[in-house]
Amino acid sequence: MKLSHAVAVLIFLAAALTPAELVRGHGFAGARFFPATLATDDPFINDELSLPTVSSIETREGRESEISADIAKRITPNFGIEVRESFLYVNSKSEPETSGFGNLEFGAKYQFFTSAGHETIFSLGAGVEIGGTGQKRAGADLFSTWTAALFFGKGLGDLSENLSLLRPVAVTGLVGIAIPTSASTRVNDEEIERNPNVLRYGFALEYSLIYLQQQVKDIGLLAPFDRLIPLVEFSLDTPLNRRRSGRTTGTINPGVIWSSKYVQFGVEAVVPMNEETGTSVGVIAQLHFYLDDLFPHSLGRPLFGWR
Repeated sequence: MKLSHAVAVLIFLAAALTPAELVRGHGFAGARFFPATLATDDPFINDELSLPTVSSIETREGRESEISADIAKRITPNFGIEVRESFLYVNSKSEPETSGFGNLEFGAKYQFFTSAGHETIFSLGAGVEIGGTGQKRAGADLFSTWTAALFFGKGLGDLSENLSLLRPVAVTGLVGIAIPTSASTRVNDEEIERNPNVLRYGFALEYSLIYLQQQVKDIGLLAPFDRLIPLVEFSLDTPLNRRRSGRTTGTINPGVIWSSKYVQFGVEAVVPMNEETGTSVGVIAQLHFYLDDLFPHSLGRPLFGWR
């Protein structure tokens, strides 16, 4: 299936499966609703399913496309786990086309601070990409990579009334480190690839028309525009050692999220910040389900500590 066809299917599913209701979903700090972002991980703990996330970008080696699924589950109200799997397709400029599954990824996150009045969230997370669980022909590493990160979210709803047009603004982001279990990998008899520790960081700047309509001033927006959240995401990686220090790669992703009570749909352009990241603008799209609202008394509630 072509990526354009996949995006069209996601739009159709989002429209078909979602009733015309105002947002009451998860990811709240007071009146602030934080959507699930596409390129940077969100700071909140909840029961959610991203199925699918599709992306494609042209690199110096060829076109790389990916379809992934991600499910997150609360164990307690403030602690959750998640699992991610992806299928990759590589149309190389110099080698035959290849495809296969990526490595399986597991993560855990603890939301240790929430301020309703200041619309603020902080969380700590850790994860692992398990080496050898994917297919090498698709680029899956044979070694594992451990990550740890601090996540944050802040809405500007506590600004004064004379700055009311800025109150729909919110920012979410993360800063963390990824540490591979192998310092180097032998590609062939003559080439060794270095695997550095990597500083991973990024943020999303959002302007919620949902918040504008419900919390600041009803300006008369009609569906579907009253549920839009325009945003731009920045996702960056900077190697820290092993002869690759300072060679930052990353993307800038302008886009929009449409969210209702049970589901959200997001699409963003993927703009590479340098040729090492990509050689042309790509795209990412995601269909995301709020399991806590879809199944509030079963799959969508914490395993422990639920009342």
